[in-house]
Amino acid sequence: MGDLYVWLAGYWLLTRELLLLAAAGVAVSSLDDLLFDILYFARQVWRRLTVYRVRRRADAGSLPARPAADAPIAVFVPAWDEAEVIGPMLATFTRTMRHPHYRVFVGIYPNDAATHAAVAALGDPRVETMTVPHPGPTTKADCLNAVWRGMARYERAHGVRFKAIVLHDAEDVAHARELDVIDYLIPAKAMVQLPVVPFADPASRWIAGHYLDEFAESHTKDMVVREAIGAAVPAAGVACGFEREMMGRIADALGGAPFDPESLTEDYELGHRIHARGGKAAFVRIPGTRGAAHVTTREHFPAALEAAVRQKSRWLLGIALHGWDRIGWQGGVAARYMLLRDRKALLNALVVIVAYVAAIAYAAAIVLKGTVPDARALPAVVERGTALDGLLRLTAALLVWRLAMRMLFTGRQHGPVEALRALPRAFVANFVNFLAALRACRRYVRSLVSKTRPVWEKTAHRFPQTAVDE
Repeated sequence: MGDLYVWLAGYWLLTRELLLLAAAGVAVSSLDDLLFDILYFARQVWRRLTVYRVRRRADAGSLPARPAADAPIAVFVPAWDEAEVIGPMLATFTRTMRHPHYRVFVGIYPNDAATHAAVAALGDPRVETMTVPHPGPTTKADCLNAVWRGMARYERAHGVRFKAIVLHDAEDVAHARELDVIDYLIPAKAMVQLPVVPFADPASRWIAGHYLDEFAESHTKDMVVREAIGAAVPAAGVACGFEREMMGRIADALGGAPFDPESLTEDYELGHRIHARGGKAAFVRIPGTRGAAHVTTREHFPAALEAAVRQKSRWLLGIALHGWDRIGWQGGVAARYMLLRDRKALLNALVVIVAYVAAIAYAAAIVLKGTVPDARALPAVVERGTALDGLLRLTAALLVWRLAMRMLFTGRQHGPVEALRALPRAFVANFVNFLAALRACRRYVRSLVSKTRPVWEKTAHRFPQTAVDE
């Protein structure tokens, strides 16, 4: 046996170590996900056996009508370079929204004349333009703070006090009964989050499509479990409503505005601030009418790889890295567990790529053992009955379960065809998340070194023509 045997033995050892590292990481993460699955399905069974036996499932159309003298709702729409979508979005919102008492406040920068013109062209008295006092872009939180101050000026000038604040983006298609649901639940709840459902994009089945799978699982199962175990419910930044009084208390604590302008994920942090102050939050999946689709907000997500990586790196940077610095590990056991779960996304993206490399290396070792004489003298990389063999079998079973859950929730939201696409899209999602994790880490290190303030790194938005034509 010569040098080739030595090299192969080293390759065998390296492959075995990679498999052990990847399998351990994937197993821990998958067992965490399995716990969420068990909690979700246990809750579903319990509610069917108890709550829904004595109480009919509610729908938005059956909610009691609000008193005519009740306070109105303020809708915040931060906008930077949104001239192409803000007009159709606002026109659709004001035309379709059934709730009669609301006012939309749009935050626009002074150096964004095109967006100013698009909003002014609507000529709708229910839409107010709030100009940010300095050129953009800054952060979305900074823009929202300008809108908050503008709303406060409006309240003083008109002698009105809004009941709730609702957040939307300039490309959102909101459900006609959204404000009815939020109005009904506030002030009993300090925060109400409705589901976000991405549009299927025929031109981007894989990049834009993987958002379908992630949101179908997150906004059907994960958010429900968070609320059920008493942890903070993070706001998604759109389709979320907040009690005006709670927002006012947070604003007072932060120096006059409720959003931290240094934050890249102001919505996520706001959910934690509300929870820390004892505010109750609800994630609500409710049909518009009995047997109809749920009350959700729909929007297009990035269709190109670069745009998807840029968006998801901002989420990871704000939640997993800056969030660790800014929020720490506050709260009880459930809250800390959720913080750990949120932050594991960054590590998961790296572990999955290690798993892919280990799988390729293992496959190559099997081929070498069957074709290279020196390799035949080596034992199998994974010998039957060993701890590594058992760990890999567990990991494989958990992977099959995880893919089945992704297909299940995608199918429930988007139908059987998208459920089938969810299987190969899982690998696309892992690749996107890995690239996003690398970019987030680079940006985090760069920000520590340069000590620069974050800016609004937004993606180009699209508004569906079908919503305009309806």
